[in-house]
Amino acid sequence: MSTQHADLPDVSGLSIGILGGTGDQGKGLARRFALAGHQVIIGSRSAERAQQAAESLGQGLTARGAENAVVAREADVVIIAVPWDGHKATLESLREDLAGKTVIDCVNPLGFDKQGAYALPVEEGSAAQQAAAVLSDSTVVAAFHHVSAVVLLDPEIDKVDLDVLVLGDDREATNTVQALAGRITGMRGIYGGRLRNAHQIEALTANLISINRRYKAHAGLRVTDV
Repeated sequence: MSTQHADLPDVSGLSIGILGGTGDQGKGLARRFALAGHQVIIGSRSAERAQQAAESLGQGLTARGAENAVVAREADVVIIAVPWDGHKATLESLREDLAGKTVIDCVNPLGFDKQGAYALPVEEGSAAQQAAAVLSDSTVVAAFHHVSAVVLLDPEIDKVDLDVLVLGDDREATNTVQALAGRITGMRGIYGGRLRNAHQIEALTANLISINRRYKAHAGLRVTDV
C-alpha cells in the first residue's frame, strides 16, 4: 500500500447493500465484494428476484437477497446501481430508509443511438448530485462508474485491473469508499474531487464504451504517479 493510501480505514467488517443488484453491474459488484469477504445484500423491487441473483453468484459467498427497502435499512453502506430512468424515483421512495447512511452512486446517465453512447443532461448536474439532492439525510459518494460488468462477473478473472475514481464532499465517507474499492483484488480507490465534479466522470463512461467497441475490450482507467 502506498503512503497515499496508508491512512484509509479498515472496512473489512462493513456489510454492503446493492440497490439494483439484479442487473449485471450490481451483480458483478456484489460478487466481488462477497469474494472479498463482505456480507452482501442484493436489493430489488422483488425479494424473490433479489434472492435468485444472490444465489447465482456461486456457492460459498455471503450474499442474500431482499426488497430494496430492507437492504437500505440493514446494510452499513449502500450502492445505487439502478437504471438511470428509475434513479430519482427509487431514491425518493427510500429516502427515510437511507437516512444516516453512506450511499455510493455508480449510475451513468447515458443515451444510446446509432452513433453509440452519449452523456445525457441532468438537471442537478449529475446522477450523484441528484442523489445528494434527494437524500438530504445521507452522505452521497460517487464511485465505481467505469468498472466493466463483464470483468466483474468473469470467474476466470481474479484481478480487476483498474482504479476507481471516488468523489464526494465528506472526507471520512470518501476514505471509506476508497478503502472499499481496495478490497477488490487489483482495484485502487483514488480520490477524484468534490461531488460537483461527478458529471464528467459519469459522462466519461460513454468514451470508455466507444473504446470497448473499437478495440473489442473491457477498458478501465489507471491514474499515474499516485
